Amino acid sequence: MLQSVLRQIYPPRCVSCGDLVAQDFALCLPCWGKTPFATGLVCDACGVPLPGDDHGQPEYCDECLARVRAWTRGRAALIYADKARDLVLAFKHGDRTELARPASGWVLRAVRPILLPGMVVAPVPLHRWRLLRRRYNQAALLSHGVAQGAGLDHCPDLLIRTRATVVQDGLGGDARFANLEGAIAVHPRRGDLLAGRPVLLVDDVMTSGATLEAAARACMAADASEVRVAVLARVAKTM
Repeated sequence: MLQSVLRQIYPPRCVSCGDLVAQDFALCLPCWGKTPFATGLVCDACGVPLPGDDHGQPEYCDECLARVRAWTRGRAALIYADKARDLVLAFKHGDRTELARPASGWVLRAVRPILLPGMVVAPVPLHRWRLLRRRYNQAALLSHGVAQGAGLDHCPDLLIRTRATVVQDGLGGDARFANLEGAIAVHPRRGDLLAGRPVLLVDDVMTSGATLEAAARACMAADASEVRVAVLARVAKTM
């Protein structure tokens, strides 16, 4: 009874535009149509959509063919464009933490085919000063939802930033990788949890993959058996 009354007072609204929708934490049909989901044939390493049909064999984008990744497989829920870009920016910089609920569901749907039994799910970490300014790590909110939905162990502090780095925006590909070199490590008290187990690293956006590269290398150096990655949105050069 109370829930029905609350729904009349506070009806479900689109998480993007605010229009009325049928259920909580959903997109309306127009916003759904303007939100590019990464579906169909995708790069097996980063999740970006590829031309052609999915025949069950791993395929790779030009970027992942040109640069060997420290992780084995990866998926993205969205392409960083149109309404997806707006949602990511609102989630990351606009204090829209409630977006973690639908966003983690989209990420879980994308990454479920490459999950492994016994995986440890962990977010890409923020440096403590950046975390203090932002007040939350959006990657940790995503990874919590993914782990909970998949029934896997979640370790929000598996990784730490060993030093502050300059903001990646505006840096070229090689500069991004150089900026993150040695900047991420496994937490000194989490090595035993990681050793011999596969890891799923979760982040909000992948551009060059430099941050995920540094995080994956840290996990492998601490004897993880394998690293796979999942992101909310993948920046794509072409659609």
